[in-house]
Amino acid sequence: MPQEGIAEVIDAQGAYVSAGFIDIHIHGSGGADVMDATPQALETISTTLLRTGTTAFLATTMTMARTKIEAALETVVKVKDTLSGARIIGVHLEGPFINPSKQGAQDAAHIQEATLSWLAPYHEIVRMITLAPEMAGAEAFIRECRARYPQIVLSLGHSEATYAQSMQAFDMGVSHVTHLFNAMLPYHHREPGVVGACFDRDDVTCDLIADMVHTHPHHLRLAWKMKGVRLMLITDAMRAGCMREGTYDLGGQQVSVLEGKAVLDDGTLAGSVLRMNDALRHMRTHTALSLWQVVDLVTKIPAQKLGLRKGRLQKGYNADIVIFDEDFSIITTIVAGEVKYQRSQ
Repeated sequence: MPQEGIAEVIDAQGAYVSAGFIDIHIHGSGGADVMDATPQALETISTTLLRTGTTAFLATTMTMARTKIEAALETVVKVKDTLSGARIIGVHLEGPFINPSKQGAQDAAHIQEATLSWLAPYHEIVRMITLAPEMAGAEAFIRECRARYPQIVLSLGHSEATYAQSMQAFDMGVSHVTHLFNAMLPYHHREPGVVGACFDRDDVTCDLIADMVHTHPHHLRLAWKMKGVRLMLITDAMRAGCMREGTYDLGGQQVSVLEGKAVLDDGTLAGSVLRMNDALRHMRTHTALSLWQVVDLVTKIPAQKLGLRKGRLQKGYNADIVIFDEDFSIITTIVAGEVKYQRSQ
């Protein structure tokens, strides 16, 4: 840290410099998970993400028992401002207000009807909620949440909503779609579903898991063509992120990780082990986007969605900065003006 009034000069040596990456959907990394609900777990995730260029993230919960979700929320509230790596900018509740027919790796035993009653104490920390608008109680929840807590982004996901139901949800205030193409009805010529509705709405943003497991290269190009600057990249990483292959836990379920793919015993995809810098590399490789268009998907666009003073290298914005090479390998990660990670030579 430089002395007050003295500038610190960092020579990027011809590498690329951008604002720090923002991940709005990540469960864990480095062997730790948000649902562990411990300060140590959040610190591990925070420091591990520095290696991927991520400087800010939404700590993402799972569909589990209410007491476990509340414990995770309480832990985030207590330690979010004390972490030594990437900063927690809020919580993303992925469930428990989802459709059991599209549960994915979520535990159906803990799915419940949407209600604001137990979320009220945490409305300042919750920044995004993924829900299925076709489920009982969802319509009232959406309307009440938008009226009381307009800062919370409501996202359509883990849903079997039709095109008509999706459009109705967007009209009510849902403004985002969680991991487009995954855990929703497939795009069909007679029933476009969530995907078709998302493509038809210029006021709706979406995110995508560009790990080449959840999505085919075609879908990376299609999503950009249809959504453009309303598209973001996420990792949806679980605790095996940045770890070796093996067996891990996700929401109380056993997950096997092999060759970049995380699955439950029945073969269901269970989050990912994607690193954010790899997501950028995949997007750059498989689309015609420029380097800076790709970087915007994890900087400027998510920052704008959440109303953050991040995502740009400009006066008045947080000094979260990443230096990377041609292959998106991370060289230096800076958080709030301090060098937090430096690649060994």
